[in-house]
Amino acid sequence: MNFNMKKHNIGVPFVSIILAMLVGAVAMLLAGYNPVSAYASFFDGIFSSPYLMGETIRQVTPLIFTGLAVAFAFRTGLFNIGAEGQFLVGQLAAVAVGIFFKLPFFLHIPLAILAAAIAGGLWGAIPGYLKAKRGVHEVITTIMMNWIAFILTNYLIRTYMKAESERSMDIQPTASISFEWLSDLFQGARIHLGIVIALLFAFLMYFLLWRTKQGFELRAVGSNSLAAKYAGMNVKRNIIKAMFISGALAGLGGASEGLGVYGYMTISSVFPGVGYDGIAVALIGSNTSIGVILGAILFGALTFGAQNMQMASDVPYEIIRIVIAFIIFFIASSDIAKSILGLLRKIPLRSRKGGA
Repeated sequence: MNFNMKKHNIGVPFVSIILAMLVGAVAMLLAGYNPVSAYASFFDGIFSSPYLMGETIRQVTPLIFTGLAVAFAFRTGLFNIGAEGQFLVGQLAAVAVGIFFKLPFFLHIPLAILAAAIAGGLWGAIPGYLKAKRGVHEVITTIMMNWIAFILTNYLIRTYMKAESERSMDIQPTASISFEWLSDLFQGARIHLGIVIALLFAFLMYFLLWRTKQGFELRAVGSNSLAAKYAGMNVKRNIIKAMFISGALAGLGGASEGLGVYGYMTISSVFPGVGYDGIAVALIGSNTSIGVILGAILFGALTFGAQNMQMASDVPYEIIRIVIAFIIFFIASSDIAKSILGLLRKIPLRSRKGGA
């Protein structure tokens, strides 16, 4: 997928992960915990059964969508901090279609997914419009839009969709992307078809950015808007379009949770955090499609495996957040990892010289 090894050294993330896990081990030792047993229980919590593997995939799925959303914006020269809000409005739109429409499944599912993409896209297009037409920085507007989405979705659920408990009504079975045969393959895990959709859109993002004229325009505007304008490209329209696509990807992540995992949407007192985690996933994945998939797998596995580490070894969940934070730190400070890689590459040369 156009993965330039000189620009994106594939060894950097791996070295960063190892360094971060070593830092995590030191933190555990200082806190009086056994890092060996802790990491053993961590990996058991991911790979020890088909159920746990299925739940890990379920955890990874929305992170792929939000990671793609942030990465797409980065690739087009924009910083989308609003994936959290776009995720929420996408989830609400998908659940609303799932509740109020009565259609056969082959129409109901695509319609609910389309509604989520459009809702998330429009929510992203608003900051894009303000950036293109008024020069308002997208970081400010997307953060504000997150709070508006949070309050608005809670209000709409309470007013029009509320069940007896603090959540919406259940979607129609014909709108669900969770299938019993798939769950049975993973011993009842909440895995759903969202993972297939996520991988499909990862490919579509790559294809759009690197294999189409439109993708070239979007990247050109992001790289140098003045040069793009001089070349005859409509800079303002491309900014709005880029934010719409980015928001649509995040909205699809909301649909995967609403239609696949829960079948409803809860009235929440806190942000779900998936959109903010998508920023870390995009950073870990160097803003590439394949990198985002791998970053989401890493991030999702760390998050889910930490639950078993906490139960089996009594290690606080915050320890794994330290590991995640240092993975991001070492990737952002890539010179550290590159220096270590350089030293490792020199070792065989010295050995050969010494043997000669």
